[in-house]
Amino acid sequence: MVMKRAFLILAVLMAWSASAGAAVRLPQLFQSGMVLQRGKPIPVWGTADPQEQVTVSWMKKTYTAVAGADGRWRVDLPATKAGGPYVLTVGAAGADTAGGGTAGAASGVVTLTDVMVGDVWLLSGQSNIDVTIERVYPQYPDEIDNFNNSNVRLFRVQNETSNHGPKDDIRPTGINWKPLTKQNAWLFSAVGAFLGKRMWEKNRVAQGIIVNSWGGTPIEAWLPADSLLRDYPQLVSKAQLYDNPEFIKVQQQANQLADRRWYELLDSKDPGVAGRYTALDCDDRSWATVNQDDWQWRGIGSTWLRQHVTIDKAHAGQPARLLLGTLFDADITYVNGQQVGRTYYQYPPRRYDIAEGVLREGDNVIAVRFINKYGSAHFIPQKPYMLCFGADRFSQNPMPQDVIPLGKMWRHHSGATMPSCPSGDVSLQNMATTLYNAVVHPLAPFALSGVVWYQGESNTGNPKPYADLLRKLMGSWRTLWHDPAMPFCIVQLANYDGRQQTGNPSPITDQTSPVNSNWALLREAQRTVARDDSHAELACIIDLGETVDIHPLRKQEVAERVGLCFDRLVFNDKKVKLSPKLQRVSSSDETVTLVFDQPLRDGAVGDCEYADETGAFHNASATARGNTLVVSIPSGRATAIRYAWKDNPRRANLYSTAGLPVAPFECNVQ
Repeated sequence: MVMKRAFLILAVLMAWSASAGAAVRLPQLFQSGMVLQRGKPIPVWGTADPQEQVTVSWMKKTYTAVAGADGRWRVDLPATKAGGPYVLTVGAAGADTAGGGTAGAASGVVTLTDVMVGDVWLLSGQSNIDVTIERVYPQYPDEIDNFNNSNVRLFRVQNETSNHGPKDDIRPTGINWKPLTKQNAWLFSAVGAFLGKRMWEKNRVAQGIIVNSWGGTPIEAWLPADSLLRDYPQLVSKAQLYDNPEFIKVQQQANQLADRRWYELLDSKDPGVAGRYTALDCDDRSWATVNQDDWQWRGIGSTWLRQHVTIDKAHAGQPARLLLGTLFDADITYVNGQQVGRTYYQYPPRRYDIAEGVLREGDNVIAVRFINKYGSAHFIPQKPYMLCFGADRFSQNPMPQDVIPLGKMWRHHSGATMPSCPSGDVSLQNMATTLYNAVVHPLAPFALSGVVWYQGESNTGNPKPYADLLRKLMGSWRTLWHDPAMPFCIVQLANYDGRQQTGNPSPITDQTSPVNSNWALLREAQRTVARDDSHAELACIIDLGETVDIHPLRKQEVAERVGLCFDRLVFNDKKVKLSPKLQRVSSSDETVTLVFDQPLRDGAVGDCEYADETGAFHNASATARGNTLVVSIPSGRATAIRYAWKDNPRRANLYSTAGLPVAPFECNVQ
């Protein structure tokens, strides 16, 4: 009897042990609070022990799959209408999936709660997708303050690279699929948050926003190797050179040590540190006086600028926000000797909060320590430089009512001159295939409603192959998802003049003559790819950029235009008007007539050009009437027409009567 009981206990323990070892594993995308795509089969997949039977419980039904020899399994749930919240339970054979058990290795069950069914959007690209709600908050303070929608869920894919083949899963994300609130969205993509809110208001179903982007990355990083090998083998070979984790680790450690040592030496040589140049009582009367509009410091190291500001009794002691535009490159900023902010690179707006009691009546001083590793330190023009007071000091749209503008003149003193910082930087994210492998491949086959592709700035140096690469990207992603009709919204590059936001700025001058613009060439690649693909649309934002900022802040308007594209592309809303599309071209002796698919705003149109028989382009006068644009040709025959063919086409004013801009274009004239 004792022996029989022992055998029985042993059998129970063995069964429990087998169950404990048979716990299923789901990808990082599958978490409580997730949004699943409505109206399409819903793939659910993961890993388990080889040959393990896996059960999935969903909406009172159970589905089964058997893990293969590699441990992979997949179940396709039937297409489901929008709704929720639901419970999704996944477990190994014998586990109580129907009973709603909690996740745990001992039970072999994973239970996901608060699961919604609605629309899921994938947003990919570079830094204009990355631009956060925090960055654009001053444009839309009231809108963002009222973010509170549990039907919009936010998921951020963590950055990772792989140059030795596709990964099975993305990096652990912690708690994700967060509902849309100001706090949850603060460091989330502004375009993503606004798009989710917009699509919820339009369709009233749950919205899942997956943001998968990395600033500064070129399109080839987002492509698989097999799509590049034939036509771009050199790109793949370069990535393969770095297929050595030990080398990369050592190189990154060396870069960190070099950077740390460079800053140590900089601080030891700079006479302004330890408060000497930041204090209010620092005697700066002998410092040189410079005008911020034309000041540049062409050195490597650090340099100092100070400005005295008189504060009246009404503003003394009050909390304030200091707007210092944007600066090249890094800065540490002080007010009356107290550090109020630090920014490590050129792009973020300098918005530094000054605590109550720091500003005093009478003389105050702002001290800025520029730290420069390359190029020329300088101020970016056309940005706000002021002290803002009052409850509305966090807003820039409209500007606060109570402000003290800063002057243009600063007192300047050198800090420390340094040699260039040694660097053997390994930027794997900028190499071909590395992002496709690490953060695209693992997302499939998660069902999607559509993809937003917002990228291109990093390919303007060589725009010629971009159209081919973009077609390859769309084709390879559709193949990966087994969805040949996967909708893409391509966001065209905005207007931008980058000469002030480089290490070697030039004065901002209006481009009045025809130029060979790489930005225009890349925009044309985006336009023609969208035009030729029946499952793609172009979101034109040529009027939403900023002359001196590669990261324009009007992201809600960008999201609205993306939403319009999906209204037509995904939901087949024929009433929605997109940017006018060119349909046909005809010519006579003195004019070329371009016909569009919808009415245009009547009037004279700027930034039009024609090419003569030698191929040289000339400025042309043009007029919009009805659906046509009529371009005057002074003499000879026109062989081509271009519109808005500049980095920053400031006179581009061709709009539909619905208020959307015509995308920059080039067309041949027969």
